[in-house]
Amino acid sequence: MNWKTLEFDQLTPRDLYLIMRARSAVFVVEQAHVCLDADGRDEQALHLFAMQESGGPMPLIAYARLLPGDAEDPEVMIDKVLTSPTRRGDGTAEQLIEHALRVIAQRWAGITVRVSAPVGLKSFYEQFGFRKTEGPFLEYGVAYIGLTRRQRGAQVSSGSARNHGLSLVSTYELL
Repeated sequence: MNWKTLEFDQLTPRDLYLIMRARSAVFVVEQAHVCLDADGRDEQALHLFAMQESGGPMPLIAYARLLPGDAEDPEVMIDKVLTSPTRRGDGTAEQLIEHALRVIAQRWAGITVRVSAPVGLKSFYEQFGFRKTEGPFLEYGVAYIGLTRRQRGAQVSSGSARNHGLSLVSTYELL
């Protein structure tokens, strides 16, 4: 696997196309999430992804978007998490989260990390030190929970209640 971590401006047109194609295939087509995937947050994010070295019909095999926090809510968010259908259950999802946590620790040392995931993925995220902090709540007709993971020296956010109203759409699924 060829792992990349790139800012929006570093993505090639092909990278961006393959990311958007994979996100649409998983979230819109496979999971029937009727939402605007191009939500205006990609330009501020780091894009972590792995490509198959041999190409194939779906060369992007794993992806996560890492969103920095701001002064009001400094937590880093991992979202748009996906793995290719051909790589589910083979450890790729675990590698993706491990890579994401390493990148976050290097780039945003000490900042709490947040994910939102379907309730059924609670134990998956707990193996990486995430703990349930909110929910369940409904997104796309599915029960989700919020989980956070504090890094060493992490600061606690002053606002623990999240605004689910929604300039952002949580799509933290690993299938």
